[in-house]
Amino acid sequence: MANLDSDAFVFFGATGDLAYQQIFPALQALIQHRQFNMPIIGVALPPWTLDQFKARARESLEKHGGVDEKAFATLAARLQYVSGDYASPQTFANLKTALGGACRPLFYLAIPPALFATVAKGLAGAECDKGGRVVVEKPFGRDLASAQRLSQTLSEYFPEPAIFRIDHYLGKEPVQNLLYFRFANSFLEPIWNRDNIDSVQVTMAETKGVEGRGALYEEVGAIRDVVQNHLLEVVALLTMQAPVARDLDAQRNEKQRAFRAMRPLVPGDVVRGQFRGYRDEANVAPDSRVETFAALKLYIDTWRWAGVPFYIRTGKRLPITATEVYVQFKRPPQRVFDTIPESERNYVRFRLSPNVSISIGARSKLPGEAMVGKQVELVVHQTLGDQMLPYERLLGDAIRGDQSLFVREDSVESAWTVVEPVLGDATPVHEYEPNTWGPSEADSILAGGVWHDPCEDPDDPC
Repeated sequence: MANLDSDAFVFFGATGDLAYQQIFPALQALIQHRQFNMPIIGVALPPWTLDQFKARARESLEKHGGVDEKAFATLAARLQYVSGDYASPQTFANLKTALGGACRPLFYLAIPPALFATVAKGLAGAECDKGGRVVVEKPFGRDLASAQRLSQTLSEYFPEPAIFRIDHYLGKEPVQNLLYFRFANSFLEPIWNRDNIDSVQVTMAETKGVEGRGALYEEVGAIRDVVQNHLLEVVALLTMQAPVARDLDAQRNEKQRAFRAMRPLVPGDVVRGQFRGYRDEANVAPDSRVETFAALKLYIDTWRWAGVPFYIRTGKRLPITATEVYVQFKRPPQRVFDTIPESERNYVRFRLSPNVSISIGARSKLPGEAMVGKQVELVVHQTLGDQMLPYERLLGDAIRGDQSLFVREDSVESAWTVVEPVLGDATPVHEYEPNTWGPSEADSILAGGVWHDPCEDPDDPC
């Protein structure tokens, strides 16, 4: 099955926000850029007509990237709509009819995880699951136990090679570039270790708040929302060993080894924050202790990374929107010329969003007789962001049966093992003002160091 393309695309939750914001734009892009000749079937509860469903698709594209009239005409011609309750066998009987002769359908579950079992059982009852693949959206559970239950539920109806756990962050071009830069350049490997690297910082900052998603955010918080998945994935890409082969599992095996080497967090290495005004948001508890900011210190217990702290920081209502990795090197072993300030050591900076750049911080001599220098930044690579929508890339891979960019069950469970000791109220929540870099208490985990705040202008090394 792995080398055969899917021959139908079915997405549950077809009238929801995820379909509206991501799936319809990705489907149009797939039609624009590659062969995508298959039925596209939306399944949802509202009793819409097909014309209403097509209008929803067009409105989605108008709001998210624009309508390509030629591609949309193709998309609209392939759209079908099945309305019904997911608990009703008749819904899946109608889906079976809509699938016609398709024998390798791809099912996208853009629905809450609590409904996964219901839909999987319904697909099996109508014999729609035979030869099919299933895509499930994060979050993959709320903790280790629920993630294990979710995997057990899916595995009752689909074999592991047919389960695609989608984290759209892994489909982003800059994240893939991070991995490519590491292993396609020989100059980096000899210094990419504890002998030369002092610390690593990963920052994901957002200017926006919860954007009307108060009820959802009350269920997740920053650690569950982006640390357990997006940011630990970035750390895994930074720390994994080179894959031993080019086959499907080689890279995923190395990532899993990196996850397993991450030391479980302890409360003393985590600071949580909440921006002032969060409790005034709709559907947020007046005494909420959910974090909108988290800063933590992580260690990787391997020979290569022993003793190197990884500082991870994420938050809402921060001064800018940007994601950046800052790898700081140790000082030269002996002072030969001028004293190098703490803030001007060598570094490698990976800007992952919104623009993309890879830069190296170095020292250069100032003009004149004195042997004194200044910090300069050498820009290795810069682009204007993704050339391909993450969902376009990932859905295309799932249709082909390529799991390289999808999350494996053991990695999901290992990531939950890392954060589980600090979930909930394991640490206090400190209030911070909007448009600041979080609570001052976050400085305490740096052991005398400083946070390297991303700049608005990626060309400015700050």
